[in-house]
Amino acid sequence: MDKNSVIGFILIAVIMMAFFGFQSRQINKQREYQAQLDSIAAVEAFRQDSIRQAYLAEHPEDTLVAEAVQANPAAVVYTDSLLNAAASCEDSFHVLENDLVAVEFSTRGAQPYSVRVKDYRNYDSTDLYIFKEGKGQFGFVVYAPTAVDSRKFNFTYVGEESNDSTLVMRLPFSGGGYIEQRYTLRKGSYSLDDKVSFVGMKNIIPRNVISLDVDFDVTVPRMEKGYQNETRYSRLNYYLPGEKKPENIGNGKNSSKRFDSRISWFAFQQQFFSAILYAPQEFTSGEFKIDFMKEDDPSHDLMACHAAMRTDFQGGSDLVEIPFQFYFGPNHFQTLKSYDRKYEKIIPLGGWLVGWFTRFVIIPLFNWLHKYILNFGLIILLMTLFIKIVVLPFAYKTYSSSAKMQAVKPWIDKINEKYPKQEDAMKKQQATMDLYKRAGISPMSGCLPMLFQFPILWAMFRFFPASIELRQQRFLWAEDLSAYDSILDFGTRIPLLGDHISLFALLMAVSMFFYSKVVSGNQMTGDDPNAKMMKFMSVWMMPIMMFFICNNLSSGLSYYYFLSNLITMIETFIIKKWFVSTKDIEARIKASEGKPLPKSKWQQRLEEAQKMQRQMQQQQSSGGRKR
Repeated sequence: MDKNSVIGFILIAVIMMAFFGFQSRQINKQREYQAQLDSIAAVEAFRQDSIRQAYLAEHPEDTLVAEAVQANPAAVVYTDSLLNAAASCEDSFHVLENDLVAVEFSTRGAQPYSVRVKDYRNYDSTDLYIFKEGKGQFGFVVYAPTAVDSRKFNFTYVGEESNDSTLVMRLPFSGGGYIEQRYTLRKGSYSLDDKVSFVGMKNIIPRNVISLDVDFDVTVPRMEKGYQNETRYSRLNYYLPGEKKPENIGNGKNSSKRFDSRISWFAFQQQFFSAILYAPQEFTSGEFKIDFMKEDDPSHDLMACHAAMRTDFQGGSDLVEIPFQFYFGPNHFQTLKSYDRKYEKIIPLGGWLVGWFTRFVIIPLFNWLHKYILNFGLIILLMTLFIKIVVLPFAYKTYSSSAKMQAVKPWIDKINEKYPKQEDAMKKQQATMDLYKRAGISPMSGCLPMLFQFPILWAMFRFFPASIELRQQRFLWAEDLSAYDSILDFGTRIPLLGDHISLFALLMAVSMFFYSKVVSGNQMTGDDPNAKMMKFMSVWMMPIMMFFICNNLSSGLSYYYFLSNLITMIETFIIKKWFVSTKDIEARIKASEGKPLPKSKWQQRLEEAQKMQRQMQQQQSSGGRKR
């Protein structure tokens, strides 16, 4: 080994010894520093434990806290020992109930655990839950001084302040303050009042905390017979202060929305029942989401609703109270309206005109009849008769025109024989219109009355599927007037039709076919392909389309349309039999033959306008020739 190699080895050895010496000193310093941290942590833990012991001495009923810490010390993850204890404790359950609703609470998060509505049952006769055990989450996140999610902690049940109508639960902090959830359920009410209080937390919650995050998640189970009908009328509503009605997302489709405006309340709405959360101090922003389960969902759930909200908070105060109010109950118009918060607007009754007619005519009439009659099939019959009598003066022209057109059909047949060729279509049309004038028939006289009746038909279309009064009410073969009736089940779903045949929908379609057949029999078609197509549409296509539409809708709705068609045919027959005389029409036609027909004011004005136009054209042409 030469001299250079020896020097190299010596230098390497010196460098390695220096490095290890430096590392040893760093490790010792780190150990000393860690020992100091451990000592500080031990002192802090001792201090917090002393506070905890003092708290337990003042609250001997809270033995769960001490037991949890002793049983599972590895679960301690918060700097606050009482929060650690609350995170480790086993939850317990308590119930508030009245004559209408039963709400089970879990001390884990001090939140509703399940909600059962007493006076109603599911279609399969099981108990009706707005949400079942563990399918709902209600909590909030506050910074104290780190994020504290109320749903992660087991609140303490305060027995001395709780009773049959009030439930009090608290989450204590080592600093001496606590968070309190105070729920109140009054007799005869679907409302659950909730007051969230932050007591003695001035030094725990920083002054710069100005908002509270509130989350409400609910998985709503299926409750009705028809999945399509139930999803079609289920959605998420939210109301902006000062607006005429709430906005909504969903209506059978997955949807979400984020907003930065103030909101007074929101509702997770199933077809006939809702979970509503109202904030008197209003929400300042948030996000909504609704997802619908498939029809074959094994859990038999309908939809999952999520609301992530934010509301104002006054940090740095010794007492902060934030009130909320839940509504767990039916979508009954009068019940919702009694809260005076526009809750009733979640019921889909149509636009302003249709909705006005439904609110001020249909619903009062329905409720008045229900006072004296228990059979809802009979109530629908009487409602149909009442509506038909009320609109009869407006519909008389329509029925009278139809009856008169039946009376002049022999003359129309003669006109068709006289002008069989396509090139004579204009002459045929003029001869037909001349006949109508001589018989006193106005083909357009029935249009306005029909337009008047459309809002009524649409109002009934909206009313029956949304009326909880018809829910599970039997009539004849229908088990539930709010759902479809079935006389034949296929066992498999057929596109557009479904998995069954509704007899009321079938009867409605047949009655519509015969009525359209009678009416269209009076119409002149000749060789006009458009007229033939219109006749085919009214006689065949419309009844078939209505059958497919109503086959999965409320049987009460199909029953109403069936009755309406029958009564319309009866009214038309009566008008034709006793109010429209074929002999009088014949005499009127014969008396006017060979005589010029009187011109209407509209025709006179039209001829005057045409005359003036011809004069102006003549003046312009004569002026051009002079130049």
